Amino acid sequence: MPTLKQLKYLVAVADQRHFRRAAEVSNVTQPTLSAQIKELELRLGATLIERGSGAIVLTPTGREIVRRARRILGDVEDIRAIARHDAHPMGGTLRLGVVQSLGSYLMPLIVPDIHEREPDLRLYIREGLPAPLLDQLEEGTLDFLFFPLPVERRNLRIAPLFDEPLLVVAPRDHPLSHRDAVQGDELSGETLLTLEAGHRLYEQVRDVSARYGARLSHDYEGTSLDTLRQMVAMEIGISLMPALYVRSEVARETLVRAIPFAADAPSRAIGMIWRQGAARESTFETLADHVRDILGRDVPEVQLLS
Repeated sequence: MPTLKQLKYLVAVADQRHFRRAAEVSNVTQPTLSAQIKELELRLGATLIERGSGAIVLTPTGREIVRRARRILGDVEDIRAIARHDAHPMGGTLRLGVVQSLGSYLMPLIVPDIHEREPDLRLYIREGLPAPLLDQLEEGTLDFLFFPLPVERRNLRIAPLFDEPLLVVAPRDHPLSHRDAVQGDELSGETLLTLEAGHRLYEQVRDVSARYGARLSHDYEGTSLDTLRQMVAMEIGISLMPALYVRSEVARETLVRAIPFAADAPSRAIGMIWRQGAARESTFETLADHVRDILGRDVPEVQLLS
């Protein structure tokens, strides 16, 4: 049977696409790692890696074994976590994933307070797109996510946290910038800028555009909310941006202005997600309570969910 060490080395090669870098992150020499991968292939009687002059490519069998190896290694880490959790439920390191359009604006609001409440807890934070983050959560690479709801994948536990309204962001000389609030039908005919496909926010802005007869721009899609804000400032179009981003970046801006919707404001729900049956479930539930408490006290722009 394969050893856990061999599976770990195989996953490292899959992640790094390079034997030397995989050896470095595994803290072994390259000859040792290569020999263990070869031994794994001999034990399984299958070729897992195409060996050529170019970049490392996994065979179809190799890709499937890597996918299952991630789950096995994640389960082993959960076993370790169970033991650590019994000794200190709010200590150790947790691997957190958060979507790119949220992380930079939510984490500064909650991390200082969480660190004060739970000084022995460490958060390793990784930003990314929704689909890869969900894959990493299911594979065990990440422990939990702050993530837009709803989530359709199975075997996940969800703790709703807050509902975050979207605001219209327009250039300072745009007619809407002089309004105290915007009616949805006033977006008719406007060019709406949004993030590139793959972001959940893209889907929301697309739906608002279709609902009110705006033109969704495909020529100028942003890779970040900062990029969108700069394009709005250059009068390429207007955009819809989440309240936490507006609080952090737009409120102090002079070239653009954020205007709330007068009624029926579009919004995005954010929740905390982890694997069903995870060893540290009680830790995650405590963290979710902390986040709601902090935001309810300090951030009136969002509405708490329970």
